[in-house]
Amino acid sequence: SETRRGLPREEMTENGVPSKAKVLTVDTMNPTVKKVEYAVRGPIVQRAVELERELSQGVKKPFAEVIKANIGDAHAMGQQPITFFRQVLALCLYPELLKDRTFPEDAKSRARRILQSCGGNSLGSYSASQGIESVRQDVARYIERRDGGVPCDPDNIYLTTGASDGIVTMLKLLVCGEGATRTGVMISIPQYPLYSAALAELGAVQVNYYLNEEKCWSLDISELQRALDEARKHCNPRALCIINPGNPTGQVQSRQCIEDVIRFAAKERLFLMADEVYQDNVYADGCQFHSFKKVLFEMGPEYSNTVELASFHSTSKCYMGECGFRGGYMEVINMDTEVKAQLTKLVSVRLCPPVPGQALMDLVVNPPQPGEPSYEKFIKERTATLSDLAEKAKLTEEVLNTVEGITCNPVQGAMYSFPCISIPEKAVKEATDAGQQPDMFYCMKLLEETGICLVPGSGFGQKEGTYHFRMTILPPTDKLKILLDKVKEFHWKFTQKYS
Repeated sequence: SETRRGLPREEMTENGVPSKAKVLTVDTMNPTVKKVEYAVRGPIVQRAVELERELSQGVKKPFAEVIKANIGDAHAMGQQPITFFRQVLALCLYPELLKDRTFPEDAKSRARRILQSCGGNSLGSYSASQGIESVRQDVARYIERRDGGVPCDPDNIYLTTGASDGIVTMLKLLVCGEGATRTGVMISIPQYPLYSAALAELGAVQVNYYLNEEKCWSLDISELQRALDEARKHCNPRALCIINPGNPTGQVQSRQCIEDVIRFAAKERLFLMADEVYQDNVYADGCQFHSFKKVLFEMGPEYSNTVELASFHSTSKCYMGECGFRGGYMEVINMDTEVKAQLTKLVSVRLCPPVPGQALMDLVVNPPQPGEPSYEKFIKERTATLSDLAEKAKLTEEVLNTVEGITCNPVQGAMYSFPCISIPEKAVKEATDAGQQPDMFYCMKLLEETGICLVPGSGFGQKEGTYHFRMTILPPTDKLKILLDKVKEFHWKFTQKYS
């Protein structure tokens, strides 16, 4: 048999199976994983890392550095952490520092309170699967303050490993059925690729509804209805996801829009998922963040007693930017009690979210108060960070709109712009012939020629025949100006070359 197989004897086992054959191959792996795509860390970013390595090795390039504007990683872009948060975390991680007189007393008292809630008074211990009880209580009080007194039960709060963990967990609960009964989940296009990636991995049906770019990425109920009616022909739509403020589009939905969405969800019996991680990032005049929960309860018992809602927040964005700590929470409203027991079971499988992230979440929802030693510095740092982001949002919009062939909506909130770019037909053809999306082709050329790393709009979804890129507004102002000038110059040259 060894001779028939044509393999050397040393590569054969006694039963005739090749000894070097892999158990796990691309052909035998979970097929849903192969469908997962995540644009913000995709091929463009991988190439950017290679370019950085080449520059460090002395390879000559048309640029001196790579500027990564592909991902909302505030601290990597130079945003400074909030002093009070880091002081308390330092005290919690190394309690010997509680003897150090250079730390303010409110930071010490906060650290002691957090440590007393931890097993063995240590951040290194496991917490309850749902999260540390005192932190969940603080989150509940924060939500009540934010929402003007709408009650919040700490038992409805689940601390999570960033908002992403909570979102994926909820999707796991929602997905069921086969064929035409398979769960459909409505997501906005453009969308944050976490949603499409999670749905692909879970084998759910992605139901696209399009935001209206001509009306500053607003959400039209007629479009929701169109998408729902179409989807019901081939799946069972059960959930509606909203990102507000928007990622990648940077819009802030009006209160009227949120009311309309809640009525739509009630009428069509859809589970609402509200991704509200950018709730402090609102810049444009006339825009204001309205939480789905607050609007839901202000609409009265007809809705507040029936509409099922999960909302999400995180330590990673806003003025904190503490992505690496992976802190977050979700609140569930009107969840069936038996399903809630299953949710608690599901989160217990992973034991608990990172405890330092839980501690940080506690500080976000319970920052220094007036009269405490750290209050003035905290407010000064918080205000400066948000003001800086507001200025950069305006700068990005203004500069991009001076470029012929680029149209950028106002960056009302969040941390991104998602401008529409015109790509000449000649470039579209060259990209298509190379098996690339035209905006991927554009962004890759931009990276190779300028060192600017952006993400093509095709990674987020866009209307057929339109092209975009997403860029963060996070780089320091001086670097952001360089970035925008380079984009401006590149777009002109690119258009000239392919016209």
